[in-house]
Amino acid sequence: MDSASQKTTSGCKQEPGIFTPEIDRGRCEGKADCVVICPYDVFELDILPPESRKDLGTLAKIKGFVHGWKQAFAVNAEACRACGLCVSACPEKAITLVRR
Repeated sequence: MDSASQKTTSGCKQEPGIFTPEIDRGRCEGKADCVVICPYDVFELDILPPESRKDLGTLAKIKGFVHGWKQAFAVNAEACRACGLCVSACPEKAITLVRR
């Protein structure tokens, strides 16, 4: 195994599919730190759909508008191995790992 492969798997705590990242829509500001740090490409940035915005609080709606409604989405959640890098990297503390 090369050093890059060791780096990506050394912090993994689980097999894929046991935990999934949950993103707090009221906190995420779409800064993409999770996208950059995740070794399994679990996250992508996208625009929060209008139907998902209506339940947000006033402050979250203001932040969403200011940030162009960009947020992180766990589009490949089944690949998550619960390393926790995304949780640590998120400046808004918007990500938690939840057992499926």
